Amino acid sequence: MNRSTSRSTLALSSFIALVLFAVLPARAQQAQTQIALLKYNGGGDWYANLETSLPNLIEFSNKELEMNLAEEQVVVEAGNPEIIQYPFVHMTGHGNVIFSPTELENLSNYLMGGGFLHIDDNYGMDPYIRVQLARLFPNKELIEIPDDHAIYNAHFKFDGGLPKIHEHDEKAPKAYALFERGRMICLYTYESDLGDGWEDLSVHKDSPEKRNEALKMGANILAYIFSGQENSSDVK
Repeated sequence: MNRSTSRSTLALSSFIALVLFAVLPARAQQAQTQIALLKYNGGGDWYANLETSLPNLIEFSNKELEMNLAEEQVVVEAGNPEIIQYPFVHMTGHGNVIFSPTELENLSNYLMGGGFLHIDDNYGMDPYIRVQLARLFPNKELIEIPDDHAIYNAHFKFDGGLPKIHEHDEKAPKAYALFERGRMICLYTYESDLGDGWEDLSVHKDSPEKRNEALKMGANILAYIFSGQENSSDVK
C-alpha cells in the first residue's frame, strides 16, 4: 500500500469512527469511547498528571454531561497508528518535546483524518511545543481563541474565557487553536494549568472552586468536540 492510499484509508477510518460516535445513542455507546494521553519523546514529562487528572475529568464529564466515556484513560505513543481509535487525545508536561518524522506524519494523518489533540502546558512546555506544532503543520498558525468562542459555552458558561488555575508568571491564560476547514483539530491551553486542576485534591491542594473551574472547562472542551460544534464556524 503506498503512502497516499494509506493516508486515505486512515482518514476514512477516523471519519467513520467519529460519525458513529456522534450518531449512536448514549445508551448504545455503553461507555466504550476512550480518551487517551499522549506519550512523546524529548525528555518532557508526558506522565506529569498520569494518575488522577484525566480519570477525574472523565468521571466528572460522565456525571455532569452524561458522556459515557470509558472510565480508564489509554496511553498512546505519538507514532502509534492505533491513535485513530481515540477521538480525543490529551497532551501535557513541563519540558522538551520532540516528534520524529514518523511521529509527525502519524499525528498529521490522525488530526487531518478527524482526530483532536488537546495540549495543556503544565508550565515550561511552551517554547518546545510551538516548534513542534510548526513542524507538524508548517502552513498553519496557532490562532488565539477569543473569550466569546463557543468552547466557553459548550455546556458551562465562562464569560471571561479560559480560567486561571495555577499562577506561574503572572500571565493571563490563553487558548490557541489550529483549524482545518473550519474544524478545530488542536487546542493549546497556555498559562492555565487545567490538567493540574483536574487532579485529586491531595496533589496540589487547590481550592474546591479552582478544581471545579478546571473540571468544568475540561468538560466544555469535550462537549465542544464531541457535539460537532467545531464544524459550525471558526476559521477556515
